[in-house]
Amino acid sequence: MCFIGHGAFGIIGKKIWLNYFAVFGVNHALGTQLMPILGLFDILLGISILIYPTRAILGWLVMWGTMTALCRPLSGEPFAEFIERAGNYGAPLTLLLLCGFGGGKLSNWFKIIHPNTSANAQTFANVATCLRVVVFLLLVGHGWLNLIEKKGLMDQYKGLGFTDPAGVARIAGIFELAAAAIVLTKPLRPVLIVFLVWKMGTELFYPHWEIFEWVERGGSYGCILALWFVLPQTKMVTQQKSFAT
Repeated sequence: MCFIGHGAFGIIGKKIWLNYFAVFGVNHALGTQLMPILGLFDILLGISILIYPTRAILGWLVMWGTMTALCRPLSGEPFAEFIERAGNYGAPLTLLLLCGFGGGKLSNWFKIIHPNTSANAQTFANVATCLRVVVFLLLVGHGWLNLIEKKGLMDQYKGLGFTDPAGVARIAGIFELAAAAIVLTKPLRPVLIVFLVWKMGTELFYPHWEIFEWVERGGSYGCILALWFVLPQTKMVTQQKSFAT
């Protein structure tokens, strides 16, 4: 979802991308030509995860997702824009942790992978920790953007009919910061469902290209849902350790 949605904006020619190309010294004319090419590349990577996932693709998506997210603060946007997109690079990183790093064999990085659902206790602990940090970051980032009254969010609240968009932003920001703290310190499955519904719902109200904006944030929803799935495993591992002790 993340990379197919992101690629769609390249095909459409989202103008803000030109600012990110400028970080690397690419002028507007060349950037306009490159957008659909990179967009198609993103879409193909997204499809590959569905039909033939490999460690090599996951590793590339971690780097690519990190780099594209970093382009935002590097082009003058708030640093919160980078950490709010933690799902973009956190989702492939988590899947890579779950599947393992190929036992040190380069050839294994190009073979189709299957999530290791019988992983050992340490693997599940690593996956859970990664997910908690990723979900914490994406909630903190979005809460931060609310508190600094990001124009795009203000436009959303105005479009929804709120007469005090700044006040709505403050309430939403405080809620998201509190949610982030809960995820990092004491994630509970029922609470995670609330956060999942909140995240999926609040990403529906972009004034332009709503469906692509919503799809592009699939990494955010996916990481929250993945944490919901992995919590029983980590709880079982903790109980086993306590019994052994």
